[in-house]
Amino acid sequence: MEWLRDEVQGGVISRRQLRELHAQDHDIRRLARNRELTAIHPGVYVNHTGNPTWGQRAWAAVLVCWPAALTGRSALPKPRERAPIEVMVPMGRTVRVPEGVIVRRRARFEGYVDWAAFPPRQLIAEAAIDAAAEAADVNEAFSMLADLVQSRTLRAGALVEALGHRRRLRDRHLLGELLEDLKTGACSVLEREYLRRVERAHALPAGERQVGDSIAGVSVERDVIYSAYGLVVELDGRAFHGSAAARDADHARDLDAAVARKVRTVRLTYGQVLGDPCRTAAGIGELLRFGGWEGQVRLCPACASGSAA
Repeated sequence: MEWLRDEVQGGVISRRQLRELHAQDHDIRRLARNRELTAIHPGVYVNHTGNPTWGQRAWAAVLVCWPAALTGRSALPKPRERAPIEVMVPMGRTVRVPEGVIVRRRARFEGYVDWAAFPPRQLIAEAAIDAAAEAADVNEAFSMLADLVQSRTLRAGALVEALGHRRRLRDRHLLGELLEDLKTGACSVLEREYLRRVERAHALPAGERQVGDSIAGVSVERDVIYSAYGLVVELDGRAFHGSAAARDADHARDLDAAVARKVRTVRLTYGQVLGDPCRTAAGIGELLRFGGWEGQVRLCPACASGSAA
């Protein structure tokens, strides 16, 4: 049959679709007997006998629950390969849930599905909000949202708009805070923790974030710049600094910037930001004062008495 060579659905087809193509039950049984069809779920088949790909499992999950659409993480650009496929159906529907599929009933179904996608999926901003709300912890939620913004898949504003529709969403206030941090330019867990634990918690001046720059002909994006005080803070989240060559290149650019722009560059690690934010804030405050800042580092609740003065 012609559909067996059709890759629009990745070689996956449902009994309903076969019948629309005028196949009879005995035709379907014959195709299965000849191993031209293999059941993935009851009434849903793939055109080979090997392990189905993620895309084929996704099609099968949507078809077995039809009408349905991918939702949550399964609707995002980088789904988890080995995780169950998440699909959404309209609120109130009763669906027999097959193995390897998670069914979520959504009040926001009609008008929130991209039916032109292959397979159909929840609108990406809506899917991102649902996935973040179901994340294991705040860092996982933030990483997921930040990846979408950094990759330019979505604007932070689109996520804020999608969240605005969700008046009863669990952890709605927390997600709003995460999105506000993203809008300021904090685009990784480490950058957000620096913003919260070091800069805001200790009343340091607000830096500019994700600022494009060119040093010795090389385009770079600076994590945090305190332009008025001649200080750049780079947040190094790479395990073991990536490689010796990458580390040397970073420090060479820092030296070039110091020579050409009279700008100090400080590189901070996870340990300095998450493990000892108060001491880190005190040091950044001193560097800012060298550049002319007249403020004072504020003690936060976590500070030992006088340690950040």
